[in-house]
Amino acid sequence: MNFVAALNEAAAKNLRVLEDQIRQSISEDPFIFEACAPLIRGGKRLRPMLFLLCANAKADCPPEKTMPLATALELIHTASLVHDDIIDTSKKRRGVETANSKYGAQIAVLVGDYLFAKAFQLVAENNYGSQVQLILSKLVKNLCVGEIMQDRSLFVVPTMNDYYTRINLKTAIFLSSCCRLGAIVAEMNDREIDNLTAYGSGLGLAFQIIDDLLDFFGDETVTGKPHGGDLKSGVITLPVIRALTVSDNAAQLEKIVTRDNVTTSDIDAAIKIIRATDAVDYCRTRAEAHIDSARINLPLTLKTSATLALEQIADFVVDRTR
Repeated sequence: MNFVAALNEAAAKNLRVLEDQIRQSISEDPFIFEACAPLIRGGKRLRPMLFLLCANAKADCPPEKTMPLATALELIHTASLVHDDIIDTSKKRRGVETANSKYGAQIAVLVGDYLFAKAFQLVAENNYGSQVQLILSKLVKNLCVGEIMQDRSLFVVPTMNDYYTRINLKTAIFLSSCCRLGAIVAEMNDREIDNLTAYGSGLGLAFQIIDDLLDFFGDETVTGKPHGGDLKSGVITLPVIRALTVSDNAAQLEKIVTRDNVTTSDIDAAIKIIRATDAVDYCRTRAEAHIDSARINLPLTLKTSATLALEQIADFVVDRTR
């Protein structure tokens, strides 16, 4: 699903250049390319496109100044997916076999590490400076902290605060960092940088909440993943948290989600309980509130075309089907 098709022609052109840059960045080793190719081919490119749109939001920024960092952001995202699949023992990602399923966990860990290293190599080679390097270092650190936090609380019902802390670390900080980096590369003022960072944060929170809904109710042929993957891995998300608060069958649902041998029939039963509550509407309302917050933070100083594109991405996040 290429949401960039709905954006302006410049964004579509940037995407074509980006695709070439991503392929070139991992082509030095045929095995690495083969291992990464399914993930590289299937991505939405949301993170680098956010960066590129923000970098070009006031005036055109030369590709040589933006493309290496845009590529690095996508490689970091891909590396995190490779490592996530190892932790979750996932067999499929985007409808194809994961690296850990195909080559084993040891090779998959090294593939993920390679992608992280390659991303930081691109940043160093193109002299982005210490500020950019610091943001990227903190980004990767927060991804790890979020994953550790999640792994240490499997099959435990989180508080709302713990849930939001986790999705902030794993998703919202990534999207806000992409927007912040774009604004920095564009040499915007501090207020514009902070506003675009806040836009990305609201976007990221909404993105993850919708992702958590799709894990239960998305079309499996579109998402490429079976229903209840999070539940089977012991990750308890907002639809479950809400249903546990309001369902007459909360005790049954809690029993399902807190045991470490969740079966397909358990997942079906959990989905039935969740669907019988207002959990879906509740999650969508929360996601839309975060999107509204993101929109409000868009600076008034941006080009009309850039503002329109960033608003279209906000629409995409809440309306997406995968």
